[in-house]
Amino acid sequence: MRPLSAEELSHLAGRFKMLGEPMRLKILQSVCHEPRTVTEIVEATGSTQANVSKHLALLAASGILERRKEGQCVYYGTKDRLVLELCDLVRSQLVSRSGSR
Repeated sequence: MRPLSAEELSHLAGRFKMLGEPMRLKILQSVCHEPRTVTEIVEATGSTQANVSKHLALLAASGILERRKEGQCVYYGTKDRLVLELCDLVRSQLVSRSGSR
């Protein structure tokens, strides 16, 4: 890995911080295949609408999710597919390590 500037390190840390919250990972999991409404995400995660909305706003502001309005409904979907690949890589590594114990 090449040395990163202070600004690059800050951006990288911010991205990992976004992924460091289990509820945000649940939300990502719920929208990874297709965009969903807030109501659908609330049902998929088992959380409250207020909590989901808070995390959706953070994920959208960070560029991980995109927001699309259709009539009265707002759909959230994955904007940065690389984040999903990163989660898959880490999950594979965890599974691999747990199997080798």
